[in-house]
Amino acid sequence: MGIYKPPFLPFSTPPPISLLPTVLLALVALLAGASSASIYDLIYKGCANQQFPGAGAGGAQQTLASLSSTIISQSAASKFYKTTTSSSSSGQPIFGLFQCRGDLSSSDCTSCVSKAVTMWDSLCGATVAARVQLSGCYALYEIAGFPQVSGTQMLYKTCGSGGGGGQGFEEKRDTVLSSLENGVTAGGGFFATSYQSVYAMAQCEGDLSSPDCGECVQQAVQRSQVECGGSSSGQVYLDKCYISYSYYPNGVPHGGGNGGGGGGGGGGGSGVGGQQTGKTVAIVVGGAAALGFLVICLLFARNLLKKKDGE
Repeated sequence: MGIYKPPFLPFSTPPPISLLPTVLLALVALLAGASSASIYDLIYKGCANQQFPGAGAGGAQQTLASLSSTIISQSAASKFYKTTTSSSSSGQPIFGLFQCRGDLSSSDCTSCVSKAVTMWDSLCGATVAARVQLSGCYALYEIAGFPQVSGTQMLYKTCGSGGGGGQGFEEKRDTVLSSLENGVTAGGGFFATSYQSVYAMAQCEGDLSSPDCGECVQQAVQRSQVECGGSSSGQVYLDKCYISYSYYPNGVPHGGGNGGGGGGGGGGGSGVGGQQTGKTVAIVVGGAAALGFLVICLLFARNLLKKKDGE
């Protein structure tokens, strides 16, 4: 039996060189869109059990619509805002609040808050209170008089799967976590840092005093150590603050780690999104440029062969 030889497939006509910049721009746009979408990742939702009463539901929805509009417009100028809105038709004030992650730009903050606000209804329906936590921000509303919880009440936690970062990991983690309390109070409520291969960050609700912020973060750190044990990553959301940590075996990426989350009561997350996007875009653009160079070489070789055959 002879050796099978696949049929010869001639080179298809390569795309015109003038199209390469368009292809590169399309790749960059797709990558940027994929990266920015991460700030919209849903972390958790909190929905009240009670619904707006049937008779006043229409007026409450109008008040809520007005509150939503105010919150979204304020997100263009601030990363934290709270207000109370009422109307004569509903007769019941509704309190609202939003906060963006400390490292978000104004445009990303607005986009994130707009997304969170629209998810109130889709995730919770016509409940008297709702809280939506995305990776880059959170937004909540509640009727006046809604039961309050302690500022250090745990709302949500998540821990990395599997073991930690090997020998000495917990010491590294505890070292970086121990700096969060002082860092977040000195940093105005938002702080991110790293130690060796562990990245951590913390954020408090925007109007929390420095002592209360430090106490809240301290509680969150202790909860993370107990709840997540030796896990290589963890996020703890309390009512008024949030902390996260992540282990990177190959070293913390330039610009920070991917802490994730937008904060329990005040946001949180990482400052690495832009750097990671830049690196990815650079790799793809570099690869596309190399491909473009290869296409040019093939065209050049093809022209030479044509000239040789014509002689």
